[in-house]
Amino acid sequence: MDLKTIVVIEDELDVREILMDILEAEGFNVLGAMNGREGVELVLQSDPDLILCDVMMPEMDGFEVVAALRENSATATTPFIFLTAKAMKGDLQQGMNLGADYYLTKPFTRQELLDAIASRLQQQERFEAKSEKRMEALIDSIIMVLPHEFHTPLNGIIAASQYVLDEAEDIEPDELAIFMRDINQSGQRLYRLIQNFLLRTELETLTRDPEKLAMVRSLTVDRPMVVIQEAVTAHLRQDNYEARMGDVTVEGEDGLVRVADTGLQKVAVELIDNALKFSEVGSPVKLSARGVASEQGDRYCVTVTDQGRGMAKDQISRIGAYQKFNRNDREKQGAGLGLSIVQQLVTLYDGQLQIDSELGQGTTVQVSFAVGTPDTIQGLRPELGTVSE
Repeated sequence: MDLKTIVVIEDELDVREILMDILEAEGFNVLGAMNGREGVELVLQSDPDLILCDVMMPEMDGFEVVAALRENSATATTPFIFLTAKAMKGDLQQGMNLGADYYLTKPFTRQELLDAIASRLQQQERFEAKSEKRMEALIDSIIMVLPHEFHTPLNGIIAASQYVLDEAEDIEPDELAIFMRDINQSGQRLYRLIQNFLLRTELETLTRDPEKLAMVRSLTVDRPMVVIQEAVTAHLRQDNYEARMGDVTVEGEDGLVRVADTGLQKVAVELIDNALKFSEVGSPVKLSARGVASEQGDRYCVTVTDQGRGMAKDQISRIGAYQKFNRNDREKQGAGLGLSIVQQLVTLYDGQLQIDSELGQGTTVQVSFAVGTPDTIQGLRPELGTVSE
């Protein structure tokens, strides 16, 4: 079992020494700091597994300590327990808002201290295990899926271009145009697959960077319908959905929404693309977007409805991990990956995703984001170069 390191930040010498003696007797590696400023430096140097910190201290108080450590990506998720003689509700809430995990109110017993530490360490281990499992699942899915997904359009490019080369002297202009269009479509499909796989990996790693995550979640878009309409129109033209142009309806209202324009673009495009792939030509696909009131506060909802083949409940439950639905029944490039990316974007922007579907009856997918306020940041883009098409 790995030796756990705990940093104790406490300005009262007697209390600090008692705490360190108790923890050392329990087999922890314990480091002590006499004030908040020294404590922050010690934590950054030692990368501990848990931090115990008094609230009222010279140099920096406990609130300033936790705020400083939560702003640093290396210590943003390190378990943090406050030690305080002040149990006022306002103080408790302030500390929790800043990122503290727990409060121990003085005086506390030895067992209360050890129980609090054990609980926080177990919680952190579960979090790390879940993150590791998600990353392993991502790697496995990429390894399993990449060869087939990439080979299909690549084979189309190679076969069509080879025919043009072999028949260069005899091929007619009209026939050449057909083959060049096939090559272009396969190239566009391959490019989009690569971009989506890169984006999915990028989104997975972004959730591990608290600083960038906080920045991304602060962004807003104030003309969402313009963003959605332009993205959907460009996608229909780029992916050669001209035959479905008349099937797609986009309508709604604007508002200040807590999501970056690039994230909203990708959500709209992937929802429309998924609806088109699993519905027939002539079958309507509708996107509507508008603000609604809910128990969680005002939300901006993007809803896409189709009358296509639908999904079973087990298929919906597997969307978080990349799955290609009904591969043997009906080959569709990238099916499943798009909705998986939508789910990641919804999580990234602290949104909500709901899917209602019946086999043979169609699907309705609703994504909602919080409504922004005038003081939130507008006009910026997160550093997600692969979000936009």
